Amino acid sequence: MPNLKGKNALVVASSQGLGEAIARKFAKEGANVMLASRNEQKLQMIQEELAPNSEGVIKWVKCDVTNARDIKNMVTETNQSFGPLNILVNNAGGPPAGTFEDMSDEDWNNGFELNLLSYIRIIREALPSLKQSGGKIINIASSSIKEPIPGLILSNTFRTGIIGLSKTLAQEFAPYRILVNTVAPGRIATERIRQLDEINAQKLNLPIEEVQKVMKEKIPLKRYGEPEEFANVVAFLASDENSYMTGSSFLVDGGMVKSI
Repeated sequence: MPNLKGKNALVVASSQGLGEAIARKFAKEGANVMLASRNEQKLQMIQEELAPNSEGVIKWVKCDVTNARDIKNMVTETNQSFGPLNILVNNAGGPPAGTFEDMSDEDWNNGFELNLLSYIRIIREALPSLKQSGGKIINIASSSIKEPIPGLILSNTFRTGIIGLSKTLAQEFAPYRILVNTVAPGRIATERIRQLDEINAQKLNLPIEEVQKVMKEKIPLKRYGEPEEFANVVAFLASDENSYMTGSSFLVDGGMVKSI
């Protein structure tokens, strides 16, 4: 079991979904955790729930990851609260669903800012602190890094960019003892996946339960993953037990993606 006691972690987009699950796992393992998202009310609720039961310190900061000033403030608040950062988990909500012909220049620009430029900006701000600690960067992507998902052209494009970024930074940051990895979820039971299932159900004029049944049949394990299962993989990569894995991409998808 990974031991994160005393580690200083920033988990971006942690008011719900995979980010929240990761933050909860880190808190359970004793890390000092900075929660961050736009939803102040949800952040405060999670902080108040986790703090009494964690050996670490749990704090939160409001941050819109498409806003460079918010990003700078988020990293500054984390460093001032905990000291040098040991773990950075980059995460962001998914862009709108749609095909190429659905998307305007504004959609493309917004997708870039949300799902790629935000990671670049956060890493830039956090790098001086991570250099001090020889820390870990974990970039959350999507199974689309291996196999494009129909109807998600923005995600397919920018999540793939995360892989190029992570692979390059793993080489550039190795002299600083910083490990950089990517973790990609498949069908994990989050609100985002439910929204995508609802969109497909409406297009096909089917009940959402029928759409989910068909999707589960495509997964060898015949079920959606739980957010906690995804968080367990991230926690291992963030821990001292991972000392030699960098520049890699890890699918947490129940065997859904068929590509090698």
